[in-house]
Amino acid sequence: MRSNLLRGPAAHGHHKVTFVELFFDLVFVFAITQLSHGLIAHFGAAGALHTLLLLLAVWWVWIYTSWVTNWFDPERIPVRCLLLALMLAGLLLSSSIPAAFEQRGLAFAGAYVAMQVGRNLFVLWSLRHGQPGLYRNFVRIQAWLTAAAVFWIAGGLLEDEQRLACWLIALAIDYASPAAGFWTPGLGRSSTADWNIEGGHLAERAALFIIIALGESILVTGATFSAQDWNAAGLAAFAVSFVGSLAMWWLYFDVSAEAGSHTISHSADPGRLARLAYTYLHLPIVAGIIVAAVADEFVLAHPTGHSDTRTVLTVLGGPALYLLGCALFKWAIANRPRPPVSPFIGIAVLAALAWPAPALPPLLLSALATLVLVAIAAWERRIGSFCPEHRLG
Repeated sequence: MRSNLLRGPAAHGHHKVTFVELFFDLVFVFAITQLSHGLIAHFGAAGALHTLLLLLAVWWVWIYTSWVTNWFDPERIPVRCLLLALMLAGLLLSSSIPAAFEQRGLAFAGAYVAMQVGRNLFVLWSLRHGQPGLYRNFVRIQAWLTAAAVFWIAGGLLEDEQRLACWLIALAIDYASPAAGFWTPGLGRSSTADWNIEGGHLAERAALFIIIALGESILVTGATFSAQDWNAAGLAAFAVSFVGSLAMWWLYFDVSAEAGSHTISHSADPGRLARLAYTYLHLPIVAGIIVAAVADEFVLAHPTGHSDTRTVLTVLGGPALYLLGCALFKWAIANRPRPPVSPFIGIAVLAALAWPAPALPPLLLSALATLVLVAIAAWERRIGSFCPEHRLG
């Protein structure tokens, strides 16, 4: 009888994202803000590695929850209570991010494991009287989550390089598991055909996470600008930052989001596409937005003078990461032999700007990087307008 917590057939198209799912996402607005602020405070090789590791963890717990709510109806009270409990754990997870590699490592690891393992145990309880195929899949997932949990908790108990090593192993287990079909002794592996998801719903969830990340970048920009003296250079940096966020939004939502939703909704194997395009390939898109938000902070703080190394890396690296993620995502959903050309041209131009960048004022460098994003967005819009069959660039 527990299986009636599953969603029923969608009346029109696909199930819409529910209010409780949106409420759950609020925790991740805080998480993304914590990540960007952490990178600003600890900019460098170690800080970048730590931020990347924490971003991978934050994304993984969110995307796994989105897969679960693709099957289970958040309007049912037990599922709704699950999401609200996950919110509490997610708030603890997010609050632990600034000191995750210091005194709050165990808090971060404990919250992460509680969310991942606890949610999966709820699913197994819900499916124990029905849906044997889906139940076996989540038994496989439980085995992998438990293996990773050992290293997450061990890392939380250790310090410095030992913590980092344990958490890298834990992430390797987590990220390898879907690609390995959650192979488990005695149960074998699942195929993507076993993951009969509602593609339109998952595509909408992923698009909303992009909105979260973009919203965080605007939040950082607005908060930084409001605390400064307003002058011509600051106003110009503020405008450039806003246009950059608009260009990122346009690049994803003008073409990619709708095309991805349509493709996965009509795919013969939506599980395969969801695993590749939405579970893995959205990560560089989110990472690019976070790095671009950090760049905006640096440029707003010092819009004039020469660009230092951290400004060059973030101003050029953020858009490059974003374009790379968009290119890979479009390639996956278009099912073509070659990725789209336009994002890689943009990446090449950004790479070329690295040579004169140290001699340029941060404001000018940011304006040039933003111009690249605007030009690629305009290019893709023109291709989409005149050649509908090539709407993916």
